[in-house]
Amino acid sequence: MNAPVPVLMYHAVAHQPARATIGLSVTPEAFAEQMAVLAERGFTPLTTAELGEIWRSGGSRPLPGRPVLITFDDGYEGVHRHALPVLAEQGFASTLFVSTGWLRGAYDEGGAIDTMLDWDQVRELAAGGMEIGGHTHSHPQMDQLGDEQLRDETVRCRDIITDELGARPLSFAYPFGYSSRRVRDAVRDAGFAQSFAVGNALARPAQGPYAIQRVTVRRSTDTAEFERLVEGRAIGRNFARDRVLTKGYAMVRRTRRAVTVLRGAQG
Repeated sequence: MNAPVPVLMYHAVAHQPARATIGLSVTPEAFAEQMAVLAERGFTPLTTAELGEIWRSGGSRPLPGRPVLITFDDGYEGVHRHALPVLAEQGFASTLFVSTGWLRGAYDEGGAIDTMLDWDQVRELAAGGMEIGGHTHSHPQMDQLGDEQLRDETVRCRDIITDELGARPLSFAYPFGYSSRRVRDAVRDAGFAQSFAVGNALARPAQGPYAIQRVTVRRSTDTAEFERLVEGRAIGRNFARDRVLTKGYAMVRRTRRAVTVLRGAQG
């Protein structure tokens, strides 16, 4: 139960993604090859809800052999076009975290940086066994929001998914990976059972249900590196620069938030 679990974070799956998403995209061919690696090595994909339920069981429900999570952020159209057929062929579970205001349809508020799914496609993904989780409504930097905006982003996202799919989402992922205790409390208060950050580390129960770590799969991730990621080897070395930048930027963000709160109090 306490064994670390690789939680893979994907974004766009596309031959020619938008410039803004290219670094965090993968080609359809690379995605198919990566899923073949998981199958060949005997990994068992779980949804994020399944992992949370197992960890909350207190050991009464064990993890399967070689667990792995396959997650997608934002809601890019290529998840339906390219990833779904591969996942279906392999019989793999997965999770999609959607920003409801970016998807095409009645709630579209603009701001999306690439071609997005529409709600019919999201329903097809859900019908194919993909868990649909929340990723806010407008994809903001959550730790920079005021309390009212923070609640609106989480609750509105939850309610739209519930209305569209007929089931309340259980899992959440922070846009950009940014969170704070206040953000995590807001996600918990909105009724989500677990939430996912980035961190570029293997997931462990000790991280807590609202700060579960994931590892980033990029366009530059070749097969050898992917194998190391899912085996939990050399993750610290692969993402050392990312962690230094993240820690430095976290200090900047805390300062910005403090200044915003101070100005609000003075105003």
